[in-house]
Amino acid sequence: MKESVVVIPTYNEIENIEAIIQKVFSLPHPFHVLIVDDNSPDGTAQAVMRLQTEYPDRLFLEQRKGKLGLGTAYIHGFKYALREGYQYIFEMDADFSHNPNDLISLHQACAVEGYDLAIGSRYSSGVNVVNWPMSRVLLSYFASRYVRLVTGMPIHDATAGFKCYSRQVLETIKLDKIRFIGYAFQIEMKFLTYKFGFKIKEVPIIFTDRTKGQSKMSKGIIREAFLGVIQMKLDSYFRYFTR
Repeated sequence: MKESVVVIPTYNEIENIEAIIQKVFSLPHPFHVLIVDDNSPDGTAQAVMRLQTEYPDRLFLEQRKGKLGLGTAYIHGFKYALREGYQYIFEMDADFSHNPNDLISLHQACAVEGYDLAIGSRYSSGVNVVNWPMSRVLLSYFASRYVRLVTGMPIHDATAGFKCYSRQVLETIKLDKIRFIGYAFQIEMKFLTYKFGFKIKEVPIIFTDRTKGQSKMSKGIIREAFLGVIQMKLDSYFRYFTR
């Protein structure tokens, strides 16, 4: 069975993609990388293809027809990883807001300490965010507090997108039934992991806002997350969570 793959969704990440891939491959653990590109017009996929000649056995590319949403990109990557037999499946942004060095700590939490989900957490030991305006910090922090209040999840960073799953989690969650595609996707995946009784650990990280490229955040994504949390909680009363 293959061990570890990092799933990185991309849309117009030409300024970051080569550097993030090279950084992951420089780490002491032999991670594989799967890029899920949504037909970026800036040539992101072509840059990945060039690097594949250098890393033919570690770098993989899945191209989709258009910009279909972050959640669906991750689900596409998760299904690929399960088919290929990976034991630990990571998700990470392409823009260096997630420090690739922290992949080692997330891997340690799952592969050595036995957790089923390890979350790179901005808020489990204070507020560890760099280069965000205060309005964005407050929105993110209180969004996580809101999610924790509504869902009852004992997780400080409910919207975090830097994670490691054991394959058993992704095999248990019905990926085709995931309904949300933006930030609510990140919350929904954590909520289902929690409700199915898997062991979860938050690993403190320092989140640094991107310095190259443009953020994909929008008001629609925020609205989906706010309303989606209530819907998730209501749905949970009518669903049996058994493995």
